[in-house]
Amino acid sequence: MYANMKQHLQAELKAIDEAGLYKNERIIVTPQSAEIKVESGQQVLNFCANNYLGLSDHPELIKAAKKALDERGYGMSSVRFICGTQDYHKKLEKTISEFFHTDDTILYASCFDANGGLFEPLFTADDAIVSDSLNHASIIDGVRLCKAKRYRYANADMADLEEKLKEAQAQRFRVIITDGVFSMDGNVAPMDRIMELAKKYDALVMVDESHSAGVVGKTGRGVTELYGILGQVDAITGTLGKAFGGAIGGFTTGRQEIIDMLRQRSRPYLFSNSIPPLVAAAGVRAFQLLQESNQLQDKLHENVDYFIGKMKGAGFEIKPTESAICAVMLYDARLSQEFADALLEEGIYVTGFFYPVVPKGEARIRVQLSSGHEREHLDKAINAFIKVGKEMKVIE
Repeated sequence: MYANMKQHLQAELKAIDEAGLYKNERIIVTPQSAEIKVESGQQVLNFCANNYLGLSDHPELIKAAKKALDERGYGMSSVRFICGTQDYHKKLEKTISEFFHTDDTILYASCFDANGGLFEPLFTADDAIVSDSLNHASIIDGVRLCKAKRYRYANADMADLEEKLKEAQAQRFRVIITDGVFSMDGNVAPMDRIMELAKKYDALVMVDESHSAGVVGKTGRGVTELYGILGQVDAITGTLGKAFGGAIGGFTTGRQEIIDMLRQRSRPYLFSNSIPPLVAAAGVRAFQLLQESNQLQDKLHENVDYFIGKMKGAGFEIKPTESAICAVMLYDARLSQEFADALLEEGIYVTGFFYPVVPKGEARIRVQLSSGHEREHLDKAINAFIKVGKEMKVIE
């Protein structure tokens, strides 16, 4: 049987490659940081990690993880409700709840699991899910696992959202689900308008803060802080794998009864191992660092403003952004890969994004800024973009 399957897969892979859509992985041989070394031995500046606050190799997180490793061991070897819950898990859940001003929190192996396990336990065929068209794949997959009626509105289009909410009045419960920051463009969901419409049409609101928590808002509490609605949305999903240390692990935080039901019925929670104790301990420390000082967030915001201002001044087309994501638009898939390869030769590590990660004809290089970047890092990257951009006739 596999002979036919093999031939089919080889043809598909060849077509992907010929279209300039084949994804290759580069191998890093150092800790994740602003400066990294790849397998070839080349030292490069990293501008494509989700390491927004520079915490991936922070000594305080490493210290907390080592202590937990010594005190609680390596892994849990169990799901939470059997024998997989430690004091570190409960402390992290309490810390996350305090950070986001919510009732309670439930941990998952990843935010993909958090979103995958969010909808099915809460909503039935009698209900409606109203989802932004640019929501993350994990939200899309989570919605697919639920039998609720699905409505899809154009990205951040409040007129379209209102029309969908009018249609959804036919259902029992309605929930609006949106990314806080849309990962490919960097734009922020208009939460003030979303909340107004939710109240008008009696809908719940759930937000994925994966790319906004730790980044957006004065103290990094995400879009609910940015719009002055801390503690008002019904549920927030997020990750420990980006701003909060970059390891692994996700969470849902929100209304008490929602979290209680997820503990009883959410399949990724019930049937996946607990996160390792060292990850939970380091996660607690990451949130503590953000509560102790605003230095990391302030530096990140300064870096973002500086980089985007210089790139726009050089003539690059940048998607509107209120986050640490800077989408440098190139539109052509092959060009995005060639541009990224040329930047690597200049010592700048970035990745070209193209279909199916973004729509066809919307290829770009997604630059992600970090508080770990110093001004000389930013200047080197900007100068490299300008050099390659002129060589490839992207800018004049």
